[in-house]
Amino acid sequence: GRGFAFRRKQKVERQYRKLLKKRKKVHSQQDDQFTDTYPEHLKHLYLAEEEKMLKKRRRPPDDSVLSEEKLTKAVDFVLETMRCHYTVLPQGGADKVYVYFSYRSVTTEGKFKKKTSNQKAKEEYEKIKAERARKKEEAEKRKQEREEAQRLYKQKKMEAYKILCKKTKKGQPNLNLQMEFLLQKIQQNT
Repeated sequence: GRGFAFRRKQKVERQYRKLLKKRKKVHSQQDDQFTDTYPEHLKHLYLAEEEKMLKKRRRPPDDSVLSEEKLTKAVDFVLETMRCHYTVLPQGGADKVYVYFSYRSVTTEGKFKKKTSNQKAKEEYEKIKAERARKKEEAEKRKQEREEAQRLYKQKKMEAYKILCKKTKKGQPNLNLQMEFLLQKIQQNT
C-alpha cells in the first residue's frame, strides 16, 4: 500500500496549506485597509474606472469645488456598479479626499453560491422523491384506466349474454333476439 513516505508527504502538504491560510488572512487584513487589490480578469475595468474618476477630479466643473454630497453620491454609484468595498480618508486639507478601493469576491451572493454536499444530497433526494411520486401517479392512472376498461368490457359481455340466453316459453333459444343482436354487431363494425 502507501507507505510512511506518503503519510509524511500529506502531513507536510497540510502544514503548508495551513501556513498559506495564515499568511492570506494577515495579508487580506492589511490589503483591505489601504491598497488596491483587483482580480486579474477584471483589473482593466477597475483601472479604467479609476482613471475616469481621476480625470473628473483634475477637471472640476464651473463651481471649481465639488460638494461632498455629490462626491459621496458618485462614489456610492461607482461602488455599487463595481461591487467592492471602500474607505474614504480626508488628507491634506478639506478640498482633497482620497478613496481607497479593495475588492472582495461576491461569490457568496445569490446564485453564485456554491452548494454544500448536504444541499446537493437534499436536492438529489427531492428529485428522486418527485420522480417516485410522478411514477406512482402514472401507475395509479393506468390502473384506473385498466379497471374502467374491464368494467365496460364486462358490462357489454353481460348484455350480450342476457340477450343470447333468452328462451321462449317452451325453453327454446330465442333466435329472433339472437339475429337482431348479430345485426346490431355487424352495423356497429361497418
